[in-house]
Amino acid sequence: MQPCHWQPPVELSEQEEQIVKWIRRAKLFVFLRHHRHELLDEEFQQELEGMYQPSKRGQPPIAPAQLALATIVQAYTGVSDDEVIEATLMDRRWQLVLNCLDTDQAPFSKGTFVAFRKRLIDPRWIDGSLNGRSRLPAKIRSLDHEPYTPHWTVVRCGELAESRIRTISSDTRSKRSCVWWQTSREGSWRKWPRRRVRKLVCGTSLKAALDRDWDQQREKEEALSLVLQVLQTVEAWLPTLTGLSDQAAAQDPLKIAKQVREQDVQMDEQGKASLIKGVAKDRRISVEDAEMRHGRKSRSVRVDGYKRHVLHDLDTGLIRAVGVTPANMPEASVTESISADLAKQATSLTELHIDRAYLSSHLVRERSDELEVYCKAWPVRSSKRFHKQAFTLDWERQVIRCPTEQASYESASRPRMDGLNCANG
Repeated sequence: MQPCHWQPPVELSEQEEQIVKWIRRAKLFVFLRHHRHELLDEEFQQELEGMYQPSKRGQPPIAPAQLALATIVQAYTGVSDDEVIEATLMDRRWQLVLNCLDTDQAPFSKGTFVAFRKRLIDPRWIDGSLNGRSRLPAKIRSLDHEPYTPHWTVVRCGELAESRIRTISSDTRSKRSCVWWQTSREGSWRKWPRRRVRKLVCGTSLKAALDRDWDQQREKEEALSLVLQVLQTVEAWLPTLTGLSDQAAAQDPLKIAKQVREQDVQMDEQGKASLIKGVAKDRRISVEDAEMRHGRKSRSVRVDGYKRHVLHDLDTGLIRAVGVTPANMPEASVTESISADLAKQATSLTELHIDRAYLSSHLVRERSDELEVYCKAWPVRSSKRFHKQAFTLDWERQVIRCPTEQASYESASRPRMDGLNCANG
């Protein structure tokens, strides 16, 4: 069904006047409340409604003018889509602009808001209806005449809204495969003779230069193929450079590009390139920092970048030593450098309260008799077999006894019990 016109009241009510007096700093809310009927006039609302196809099925869509105002305020405040829905219920400034004061139900859902933004970034609507640009910044400039509204604030808000309309969210993996071009904008790269390749290599935004719909698999594949072709062209062109300084400046970005290509791109039997599913071992995740890595704290919690390790003195409250490791390195790998820091302070450990991840460190494996180690025990889970706590471990005699006391064997690297004796017992 076609959406209806949004016709909020123009004059402020007594309640709205009181809210306007309370707003001290975020004056854009006041500006939009005073001028929303001028910004979203009938002609502009008709253009917004043109994004929806006529249909006799379904519920009437939310007025797109109201969703457009919410998009502007989101760009101004920098909140997420979930926070937009919360703000319409909890923040009276948002309610003032969207004409939903004291509402018990959000004026629109997150799905409706996201779907509206997808319609806004549709190139067919941008090019056909608005000729490739939003009129909101110009409208805001023309209305920027009240003393309480800073000119740069409202204009910047309009530009942010226009940027939000024109921006298409790129696929994360495709972006990682292309991001190496960000390092290739210096020196001799600007002398590149081919116009299209030069636009890709020297432009300020690779995503804008590619100009693709990243929600479409076919267009993602075409973009990946184009980037790989440019890389091959650059590799062939590099030996033709005469200046040694130019060649030296290009080597590092090209090396990074090849590394990203090898770890993220695979070729099928027909020679078609595609992104690898999964994560390569020791995968590089940043073109600026070669040591950043993917890591996991658990199956559901992922860490990107680095891990920070802190040795805290429980008696004095001082931080004795710190360490930083790539996210994919085990926690125990940092204890060597921490021990070196402690040695410079002429400090020794008497108690060590650690996470289980540090149990394999040299501080535990090579500990002295005076060092006591405290750590959270592994959980004991019941099953059809005996759990570990049911066995008796005699460390002095190096003997392990089963729960039935029927078998006793000297421990080895991998001790085993005689199942027949245990069963007979």
